[in-house]
Amino acid sequence: MPLTTGINHLALLTRDLDAFISFYVEIFDAAVIFDIDEDGVRHAAVDIGSGAALHAFAVPDNPHASASGGIFDRGHLDHLAINVADQATLDEARRRLVERGASDGVVTDFGLVKSICFHDPDGLEVEVALWGTGPVRRFDERITTTAPSG
Repeated sequence: MPLTTGINHLALLTRDLDAFISFYVEIFDAAVIFDIDEDGVRHAAVDIGSGAALHAFAVPDNPHASASGGIFDRGHLDHLAINVADQATLDEARRRLVERGASDGVVTDFGLVKSICFHDPDGLEVEVALWGTGPVRRFDERITTTAPSG
């Protein structure tokens, strides 16, 4: 058994902290843990479940506050994935993301996990992921669909 119990937080940079907070609260019903200004730097933590938080720092003029590049060309952290508990929650997250224009709604089934990719207000690629029970599928064996699958 691992010594650790999961991720505590991920520190991220954002151009617009209000837009960042609003996005995660509206799409995922996330809760704001804190939102403070320290020495001219505003930062906030948003609870995304299971004790994990996104800790965003407002740095509008920092070039790293906007995601760029394609897969494996995004820097040290390529993307992150947020867990959901069941298929119904994955479907609801998909609906909200598509409605917001943050995702094309494609569901990818990798066997061991199903996921929906989206981009947050800063362009960071994030997945909503549901653990499955099947074997891991190779990239060329994955199944994609534009509709929620049951």
